[in-house]
Amino acid sequence: MKTVYCICGLGSDERIFSKLEWGSDVEVYYLKWLLPQKNESVTHYAQRMAAQIKHPAPVLVGVSFGGMMSIEICKIIAVKKLILISSISSSKQIPAWMRICGKLKLDYLIPKGKLHDLRPLKLFSPVENYFLGASTEEEKKLAHEFREKVNPDYLKWSVHTILNWQNNWQPAVTVYHLHGSNDKIFPLTNVQPTHTIAGAGHFMVFQRPGEVSGMLKEMI
Repeated sequence: MKTVYCICGLGSDERIFSKLEWGSDVEVYYLKWLLPQKNESVTHYAQRMAAQIKHPAPVLVGVSFGGMMSIEICKIIAVKKLILISSISSSKQIPAWMRICGKLKLDYLIPKGKLHDLRPLKLFSPVENYFLGASTEEEKKLAHEFREKVNPDYLKWSVHTILNWQNNWQPAVTVYHLHGSNDKIFPLTNVQPTHTIAGAGHFMVFQRPGEVSGMLKEMI
């Protein structure tokens, strides 16, 4: 059996992978996001995430921020292969607007309370769905549920980590990178994916499961 560990994107959970078909010869496990410790570095956080991996040299699959975290985990443990989905592999691929937000420390403006308790922020849901590429009622409902449950401390830490990520290191193992041509969070022009899905957005792992599943079966 082939062993795969998956890391979902910021604020989401394993439901993002729920429509994928892995094949009968694949065992899939999902790493849980942890609450960050005070002033915790991404390296230390990755060490705690890696402690959830109980199999030697697994295939690691990371979506969006989960892909960035996968890179950090690869610095700590040996993996067989790394598969990035709708993600980036180095800080050079971070969009310019994110770099600017990081330099201006705008992540500190994120409120400390639960997002669903803040009425003004509800107005931004359509904008967030647009950037995610969530268009159907099912996709919007899932994105809304992710926003409803995200822990504010985890959210602030994650956004800060993304905006200020410093990485030029690349794993020596085989790396695959699946990306949508219409990804509005990490635009295709910023990355060099090994596989592209035409017209797909940032939410493509849930939105285009047939195409993603076919590629994953070939890679794993």
